Amino acid sequence: MQKNLFIAVVLLFSLGLAACSNLEKLRKSTDLAKKTKAAFDYYEKKDYYRADILLGDVLPLIQGSPDAEKGTFYHAYCKYHLGLYEESRYQFQKFYETYARSQYAEEAMYMSAVSLHANSPTYNLDQSNTLDAAAALQNFINTYPDSKYIEESTRLITELRQKIEKKAFEQAVLYSRIGNHKAALVAFNNFQRGFPDSDYNEEIAFRKVESAYQLAQQSIETKQKERFQEAVTSYENFLDKYPQSKFLRRAESYYEKSLNAIGGVNKTLQSRKSQDAPQAAEAIK
Repeated sequence: MQKNLFIAVVLLFSLGLAACSNLEKLRKSTDLAKKTKAAFDYYEKKDYYRADILLGDVLPLIQGSPDAEKGTFYHAYCKYHLGLYEESRYQFQKFYETYARSQYAEEAMYMSAVSLHANSPTYNLDQSNTLDAAAALQNFINTYPDSKYIEESTRLITELRQKIEKKAFEQAVLYSRIGNHKAALVAFNNFQRGFPDSDYNEEIAFRKVESAYQLAQQSIETKQKERFQEAVTSYENFLDKYPQSKFLRRAESYYEKSLNAIGGVNKTLQSRKSQDAPQAAEAIK
């Protein structure tokens, strides 16, 4: 058993050395047609690594020839299959700009956008690439509305938007967690405007009640009544839209505290008016 495994490893190693040797011989060859054919053969055998190397060598030398179009298209796909998505995006874009009338132009434009999608980071990182990918896919849909790639493009856009949505949600919630409730309320309002159909909107509506109450608590006395009233209004909006919400009890608690706080502020103001009245009357005398 061990002997057979050893033989298999040696055989694979030998084949690998032979393949590397053949590649180096091809790279040193002055027969451009032979090198181009070998590059295409490697590609069609899904040996994208060797195909990429040879295509990188021959493409600058075959520009203007019948093989240049296919070679450029294959080269872009090599980059994609090797996980070099930024390079594949560039190569596919270069292809459809150079060969706009090619039978592969539509696919190249689509794959340029797909490469951007593949290079989109996780939701908690900067989403610039995600926005670019969504825009590129939408541009593809607008350019080729009858394409066979429309359904998949639409699915990818939805996936990208969900990532952007989650990023916006987490950022808004983070403001409330660190106690910056004024910024949180701005972020919550922006989220509701930007993602009106989001599944997060129920929680966002509750968190608006919570942050409005917390902001009122932190405010100076002259602003408290107005801000507690904003918490009350946020609760009423929340209740109107989500009467069966799992957040309802917690929202009610902030609502009741806000009403009590408004009552307390009113009593304080009334008390001050009562104290000031005799002084005002004495001043009139």
